[in-house]
Amino acid sequence: MGKQILGLTVNGRSYRTAARPYDVLLDVIRENLNLTGTKRGCDMGTCGCCTVIIEGKPILSCLTLAAQVEDKKITTIEGIRENGHLHPLQEAFADFGGSQCGFCTPGIIMAAKAMLDRNPRPDDAQLREGISGNLCRCTGWIKIFEAVKHAATEVAKRNAPNE
Repeated sequence: MGKQILGLTVNGRSYRTAARPYDVLLDVIRENLNLTGTKRGCDMGTCGCCTVIIEGKPILSCLTLAAQVEDKKITTIEGIRENGHLHPLQEAFADFGGSQCGFCTPGIIMAAKAMLDRNPRPDDAQLREGISGNLCRCTGWIKIFEAVKHAATEVAKRNAPNE
């Protein structure tokens, strides 16, 4: 099958790129757009390493055809900086040691960001549920959970109306 030109909006920037009808979003993001923060893990949708946010929802890019997300807002780990600063999740992962090898970190951060965008004040059960589709084989999850919990507090403070 031949390639078709897709119009993608990734991290607020418009791209036109050629892709085959069966190319998954993960490959297009990494190979065509050179955004390599999104990782390839299992290629089966079980590890969460490839999580991106599409129209506000965490999506596994290894299972999503690039053609399916044409004209939709896509955010990768490279696109979550705020006003030139790291997102609170990125800061918290660094401060709390939330990553060891770091391979799973982008997917976990993207899943957590989508959760915090929907609910900036999650309880512990909601935090666990929000990152539950991701696997980490290095850290044992305590530092990851602490980092996400701290970031949730920071996001809630930023989103609170000024009094």
